[in-house]
This record gives sequence, structure tokens and C-alpha cells, in this order.
Amino acid sequence: MSPEVSVVIVTHNGAEWVERCLRALLVDAAPEVSTEVVVVDSASDAATREVLARWSDRVVLDLWDENIGFARGCNRGAELATGRRVLLLNPDAVVRPGAVDALVRALDADPGAGIMGGRTVRPDGTLDPSSCWGAPTLWSWFCFATGLSTAFKGSRLLDPESLGRWQRDTYRRVDVVTGCLLLTTRETWDRLGGFDTDYFMYGEDADLSLRAAEAGLHPSITPDAVAVHAVGASSSRKAHKVRLLMTGKATLARKRWPAWKARAGVALLRAGVALRALGERVRRGGEPVWGPLWADRSWTRGYLAPVGAGQR
Repeated sequence: MSPEVSVVIVTHNGAEWVERCLRALLVDAAPEVSTEVVVVDSASDAATREVLARWSDRVVLDLWDENIGFARGCNRGAELATGRRVLLLNPDAVVRPGAVDALVRALDADPGAGIMGGRTVRPDGTLDPSSCWGAPTLWSWFCFATGLSTAFKGSRLLDPESLGRWQRDTYRRVDVVTGCLLLTTRETWDRLGGFDTDYFMYGEDADLSLRAAEAGLHPSITPDAVAVHAVGASSSRKAHKVRLLMTGKATLARKRWPAWKARAGVALLRAGVALRALGERVRRGGEPVWGPLWADRSWTRGYLAPVGAGQR
């Protein structure tokens, strides 16, 4: 008999958090609904492979010798999954008791949502708003370009993608449910065709959510499904992660917007990077994040052309 939920986790290093993720899912916060766990590993280091080996009798394990990226990894996991529903879970996300069951209840109660997300918190218990976002627009990217979204962080008007100061503590329809905690049915996943594998990492979940809305669905968030999300767990690679994030944004613009709008959007992203690179030069000290992005602007082409993204 098929399980109710197939949890798909794509791993690439981060042994400590992978261990926590699997232990919570399979032991400490194991859901009441029948569940299988599918782990797709993208060329992780030896420490992470050792963790996966310890759980190999409890999970479906698919090992790769290359980093195939998040979108492709999730699609591969969904191919291997046999459940009626597919739950995408980040390997640095630790579900709290009842989280998976709450996602299932919420989606069953509102099947028109198509995609259901939850509430993520940081290890210190404060809100991690990244479980969902507002849709990117030229206005939101203008606010990024001018620094308004940073100066007025959390403003509904000047930082619109943040969804204001909403604490993700009420049920709500949203534009984008992120792939760190995302439940959908097998039927909806197949109907949407899964993630667009033109994205290596970042942007694929926004693309999926926007396509879901175009198909008449309304992605939503339930506050009853909570997971601890290790934001910044690999801060030493922050510059590289920001490069991937900006590459994903540029890809989204180039794939989804008319040519004129995409050009304008990427120009705004470029301006925002320039502003922050200048700020780094003035402040000095610390790991440079924006300066390297300004020096090498190949990310503006998106994933549609080689950008040297390589590894996560």
C-alpha cells in the first residue's frame, strides 16, 4: 500500500543538520500518517555519506557522484517516491512534532491550494520568514536597487516580497511557497511537471508556485506546521549562496517576463548589487559578498547560460 506522504530531501554536505533532519522526521517528530523518506544525495562529503549510511535502512537512498542541483534532485526524488503526496524538505530543516500531519490536514481541507507550506523558525526560536514570499515584481526589485527594501525591511510597501511583518502565524494564501517545506499532491506535482530544471538552485520554487497560480491554484501557508530552519548554517559560503540566489532571480525574470521587462528587472538587480558592493567598500572588513557579484556579473544571464555555479 502506498504511503500517504513521501518526504523528498536533497542533500549536499551539512552532515550535522542532515542527521538532525532525519532523526526528527523518523524518530523525534515522526508523523502519524504513513510516510516514506527519499534522500537524493548530490556528491556529499564523507561525513554526510556516513550519516546517510546510518539511516539507509529507514530511507530510500539515491546517491550521485555529481551535484545535480536542487530542482533536478527534487524531481529525481519525486520520481522514486510512491506516496499520494510529496513533501519537499530542506536537509537543514528539523520538523517539530505534528508538522507533517498539520500540512496534510491543511491541504486536505483546502485542496484548491495545490501547494501548502508551513512556518519556519530559526534555531533561537525567532521567525524565519523564508517559508514563503511575495511574487517578484519590477517594484520590489526597484526597492532592492535603491536600498529601500533594506532600509525599510518588513515594510509592505517598500519591502513587498517580505509580506510585511506577518509572522506566518495565520492561515494565508501566498504567492510563493519555498522548497524548504512544501507539500503537494502527486496529482498536482505531475500536473505542474515538477520543478523546472533550468534552475540549478533558487528560483525553482517561485517558478512552481507562480505556475500553480496560473493553473488556478492558490498556494497557502498553515501556521500549524512548524520546522526549525538553520538559516546561515554555512555562513562561510555566503557569497556563493548569494550568487546562486541572484542567478535564480535573473533566470526567473528571463524565463517568465517579456523581454523588455526582463531587461529592466535584471538592470534593477544589477543596480542593487552595485549599491551593496559600494557599501562594502566603504565599510571594509568582513567577508565580501556583493563586491565579487559586481566584479563578475555573469549571474545576470541566469542559469540559461553557463555561469560557473558548479556547487552549492
